[in-house]
Amino acid sequence: MDLRSPNPYWLLKNGLISNYPSIAQHEKTEIVVMGAGITGALCAWHLAKAGFSVIVCDKRHVGMGSTAASTALLQYEIDTPLRELITKVGEAHAVRSYELCAYSIVALEKIAKQFEGAAGFTYRPSLQYASFKKDVPDLEEEFKLRKQHGFKLSWWDAQKVKDTLGFEAPAALYSQLGAEVDAYRLTHHLLQSIQRKGAKVFDNTAITQINHQKRSVELQTEQGFTIKAKQLVIACGYESQNYIPQKVETLHSTYAMVSEPMPEQDFWYRNCLIWETADPYLYLRTTTDKRVLIGGLDDDFYSPEKRDAKISAKSKQLLTSFQKKFPDIPFRIDFQWAGTFASTKDGLPYIGTISQRPNTWFALGFGGNGITFSLLAAEQITAALTGNSDPDMKIFSFNR
Repeated sequence: MDLRSPNPYWLLKNGLISNYPSIAQHEKTEIVVMGAGITGALCAWHLAKAGFSVIVCDKRHVGMGSTAASTALLQYEIDTPLRELITKVGEAHAVRSYELCAYSIVALEKIAKQFEGAAGFTYRPSLQYASFKKDVPDLEEEFKLRKQHGFKLSWWDAQKVKDTLGFEAPAALYSQLGAEVDAYRLTHHLLQSIQRKGAKVFDNTAITQINHQKRSVELQTEQGFTIKAKQLVIACGYESQNYIPQKVETLHSTYAMVSEPMPEQDFWYRNCLIWETADPYLYLRTTTDKRVLIGGLDDDFYSPEKRDAKISAKSKQLLTSFQKKFPDIPFRIDFQWAGTFASTKDGLPYIGTISQRPNTWFALGFGGNGITFSLLAAEQITAALTGNSDPDMKIFSFNR
């Protein structure tokens, strides 16, 4: 799959952080992880930490699929509002999903701070504003539900939004818990860390066939070598659908751009993550090198040619929307790109096993919460493989 356009900001900023070989001989290990993006890296890191021997392989260079194009906002709010998620999966599972996403932000900070620069991890408040007056009743219901279930957030009326952020919106929800990270850099940190502990990482190593046996899995590579393992973790992002008989994802196109560096330390109130109630929604964040990142204007299709052809027009729309809100910030476009992302029927990830693929686990962190979902997948799969099955895994199972 063509997962992104050329020249995403994170790849240009960081370059080739580390080099990894392609496979050059037959290999044997306890667990093989297919996919060397942020999801596969988190899974491999947790598994190696639990004492398993691990091999990671990817047909691309490490982190150069969707991870390089990620805008990496970390939020506990799921793309599906809590009030809607309750109608889809029930109140207990909906609330628990939100709680787990909140937990995962803190867990990711603990991991990131072990590495140089904490991989760009920075806590940021999160503000979701009502795009239109008609959105206010739904936002009020969302506020009451979250408060009822113990989430810490504040209600901002139109005057509070105007006084604090300088632009007009009918209302907003303000939460202290949110964060941003450099997912591409964190991926490399995680994989370098497990390499030092004896794990092997192979990129430019495509898997052409998977043979499931009674107590093991054998992977055939494009180079003609095999990888034998007791267990397989498929963390190939949106391409994982190739290994699942039922359709679990819907592909979309999304767009992003980043400004030139600017002298300001604080572009707006606490440099909070800003997003809206409209669908598709616009979102804003800042970067550690004093840039502003804008994303959104998603399209309901997967067509790399159509997607990339729209980058210029979408960037102009994003810029216009930004300038209406912050006319005094001299935003000049530095890099612009597009990517593919997937949604699910309820906005939740798929984590676990399917009967058609024995000894195989899926870590599919789809949607706008891909990184936080990936953390949950890494922890839950590791727990299952160490004999300590996580009861929350049923929330994200394929038969939910």
